[in-house]
Amino acid sequence: MRFRFLPLFLLVLGGCRRGDETSALLADAKQRLSARDGKLTSYVLEGTAREGTQTMDFQFAYRAPQKMLGTLGAPTSRTFAWDGEHLFERDDAAKKFFTYGDTLTPEARTGVLTALFTPFAPEGFRAPLLPQQGVSAHRVSHPRGPEAVELTVKPAGTDVEVTYVLRWPGMDFLGKRTRSGGATAELRVEEEQCEQALALCVPRRLTQWSGGQQVAETHLSRVELNPTLPAETFTLRAPGGYGVETKTLAALGAQ
Repeated sequence: MRFRFLPLFLLVLGGCRRGDETSALLADAKQRLSARDGKLTSYVLEGTAREGTQTMDFQFAYRAPQKMLGTLGAPTSRTFAWDGEHLFERDDAAKKFFTYGDTLTPEARTGVLTALFTPFAPEGFRAPLLPQQGVSAHRVSHPRGPEAVELTVKPAGTDVEVTYVLRWPGMDFLGKRTRSGGATAELRVEEEQCEQALALCVPRRLTQWSGGQQVAETHLSRVELNPTLPAETFTLRAPGGYGVETKTLAALGAQ
């Protein structure tokens, strides 16, 4: 009789052990992501994004901790720059120049800037933004790995699930799956550029998939890692003949 509940007891112990292992893996993964971010302090990208019949050329420059410059090619022809304190916009098509006032909280400001500059910077150059809660981790195999780890984010109160696939132990980005309801979207790394001196790889070509069909592709024709970028790179000035106006970050975030 005294052995009746032994299998259940072992199952409980096994479940606790797996939970501890998952927590340890997640903590290790976060530390490795932070270390990888520390290696990549600046970069310059040029590339082309294609979705259906639409094509857009873009350029992007980044310098840690938070300086960004993004340019969209014709017919949009717009440039955004954040120098760490101020946001600038130059609209070459309309010949207008905008400066943005900032009264947002740090959290709200980060959200606006992330939404604004994300289209310029493909996944795989900065660590994914992970919330404090609702994240799980487990090891998987991957053709580009061979070892990899999946970090899955499940925001509370939603049916959305986002999974990042990262090469282990270097934490290079390999893919991303987003599930919402019955729909699944997937981002895949098809080609990489590896830098032996930095002991990391970054994407050169990524494809977007939905319903088993490729729907978009991003190809980077230029990737420079850790170039020297002066602070003035990220400060724009109005060219002659451009109209100058003032907006707010709050209004930009509401768009």
